[in-house]
Amino acid sequence: MINRLTKATSKFNIKSDTMKKQLFLLVAIMCLGFTSSAQQDEQMSVYMHNPLYYNPAYAGSRDALSSVAMTRFQWVSFEGAPSTQWFSIHAPILQKSMGIGSHMVNDRIGNRNRTAVYLDVNGSVALNKTSRIAAGISGGIDMLGYDFSDVQVNDANDPYYGSSNQITKPNFGAGIYYYSDNHFVGISVPRVMEINNSAFDTIVQTLNTRHFFISGGGVFDLNSVLKLKPTALLKFTPGAPLTADLNASLLMYETLWAGVMYRFHESMGVNVVYNIKQSFSVGYAYDFPINGLRTYQSGSHELFLRYDFIPKKSNFTSPRYF
Repeated sequence: MINRLTKATSKFNIKSDTMKKQLFLLVAIMCLGFTSSAQQDEQMSVYMHNPLYYNPAYAGSRDALSSVAMTRFQWVSFEGAPSTQWFSIHAPILQKSMGIGSHMVNDRIGNRNRTAVYLDVNGSVALNKTSRIAAGISGGIDMLGYDFSDVQVNDANDPYYGSSNQITKPNFGAGIYYYSDNHFVGISVPRVMEINNSAFDTIVQTLNTRHFFISGGGVFDLNSVLKLKPTALLKFTPGAPLTADLNASLLMYETLWAGVMYRFHESMGVNVVYNIKQSFSVGYAYDFPINGLRTYQSGSHELFLRYDFIPKKSNFTSPRYF
């Protein structure tokens, strides 16, 4: 597990029970051998339903104007735990030869925050009647910061005590995405530029660490009413261990997805997505920790909504799998 709390948190000797839990979190992670000085990107358990967040080459691949809204409440009952919201929208243009879109995220953990807004564009070519490959870029801004002006500490000389910092920084990402009717593979770097400037303190720099993503999956017919959809998302940050999210879902009657997930050395969970007609989907995911955090919180909840604006004359006749 990569440490999602900033370095500043570990510097505080906190009086309150809440912050003691955060200190325990750091110690538990160290004992498990998954510490890192790098900052982890926001986590989502139903990552397979919002690929645009980490790969701009995905834009337009659903053959409709598609919008996704998600929210995640992580480590419930653990005060100061991560809370994240995502929104994305994208569509194909120029007879599917290009895709355009936008994705946004708002993330808060403890006293630090990150809000980002990006535009996505890609070009794609058909390899055959059922498969395409796309290359995309994204550009936008990250608003990064922290505010330790209202925390309680025993050591008033702590260098971060009472401090705050907020910056707005442009950035860009890139990705490649290959897909067909029943499988896909993608590789991407959502934010290419890092802050390596002494003018910015260590905390702000860790909020902007470069991440690499590799995704893949497929859909396989089990019988006339059941399909199996395994997917994987590999995440790598320089200076941190490779981590992976794995998911296996069953699709029943082209309507209901029910799946299980595993996040390497961190958590396990379940998820369900219901397709209302062919344009609207609603989903829920729950994952619970399998590491030393399991006695300090009651798991994480995630809600998911997607709506596809499908043209009346479209040949979009069945639910899309990716």
